[in-house]
Amino acid sequence: MLQELRAFQWNGRATTRALTSVGLAKRPIVVETLVNEFWTSKQRAASSLHEVSYRACFKPQLPRFFIDRFTSIGDTVYDPFMGRGTTVVEAALAGRTPVGCDINPLSAVLAEPRLAPPTIEEVVARLDSLNLSMATSYPKELEVFYHPETLREICSLREHLLARQRRGWLDGVDRWIRMVAVNRLTGHSPGFFSVYTLPPNQATSIDGQARINAARDQVPPRRDVRALIAAKTRSLLSDCDSRTRSTLLRSSQRAKLITGPARSTPQLKSGSVSLVVTSPPFLDVVNYAGDNWLRGWFCGVDTSDVQISMHKKLPDWQAAMTDVFKELARVLKPRGHVAFEVGEVRNGKIKLEEAVLPCGVAAGLTPLLVVINSQAFTKTANCWGVSNNSKGTNTNRIVVFRK
Repeated sequence: MLQELRAFQWNGRATTRALTSVGLAKRPIVVETLVNEFWTSKQRAASSLHEVSYRACFKPQLPRFFIDRFTSIGDTVYDPFMGRGTTVVEAALAGRTPVGCDINPLSAVLAEPRLAPPTIEEVVARLDSLNLSMATSYPKELEVFYHPETLREICSLREHLLARQRRGWLDGVDRWIRMVAVNRLTGHSPGFFSVYTLPPNQATSIDGQARINAARDQVPPRRDVRALIAAKTRSLLSDCDSRTRSTLLRSSQRAKLITGPARSTPQLKSGSVSLVVTSPPFLDVVNYAGDNWLRGWFCGVDTSDVQISMHKKLPDWQAAMTDVFKELARVLKPRGHVAFEVGEVRNGKIKLEEAVLPCGVAAGLTPLLVVINSQAFTKTANCWGVSNNSKGTNTNRIVVFRK
């Protein structure tokens, strides 16, 4: 792989080679660093199944790049910080065995339905069978986001799904509808249940939405919950032909999704994983609990109770990552690989690729290289209103280890 990446060219652009060096008490860690645009920066260049929003998620092309080079059909690909499930869905699409873990229960809500998606006919039939006017609970304060009739439909759907969950009756269609509804709760276009607000992966507070409404002189419009879920379903399934469904069926039968801490996964056998592709929380940069409070409400999850790793101090983050790496070393096969995506934080003052190298070494893994995928443009930079060479929006920085 090293020779391939050294010779890699993107539209005639040669790969840049440098060294990353991290000093330790005994001896420094020196790793070759390769820089190029190793995968496309274009949006929607992967399967339509990935079009689900979550904070700080990477493009599907990132895990696919390493899946293609480090694994074969049937091998197990694992993400210990699963997020929206990009790695596990892409692994399933590639015919690998998908395994994921996340301490946030919303992660499995987002990932599991897309490993075995229902048909649009099944979803529409289920939606048509629901009575969405029978909510017994109505949080009026949420009218800052929703038209009253829309909110009543959302509450009815929420109560229906939670009741089926309590009885153990949730099936694949229910889980799909819940996943889609979670991703339509808030956004900035008519395709969402809400009035104009923050992007769908970042729910603002009730007071924050009141301020947005006042600044924009807007009131929540009436939205059709059934119609929007059906429309998003059609979009997500647009690439799901019979061949894709067949591959997903085989992969999903072997899949395993864990809700719990990445540092302790007794559900996974030692030496069972061929490849890990993941991206951990970047210190305390993203407030996952705060961003997902409304999604948590819909799913009956109190996100403030979820112990998502957030560390202000770099040594504390490194200690937590070292614990994770020790567990990854246990579950990896001999000569298995870890692709650990990190980034620049604190306005570039902290380069996490340098901070993570000693974590992997302490767990007994061998660092192979640092891959920096550098892009000329990203949607994230455009959304944030910053230049593409600032705040880490134009790069993925992946540290690759081998057992």
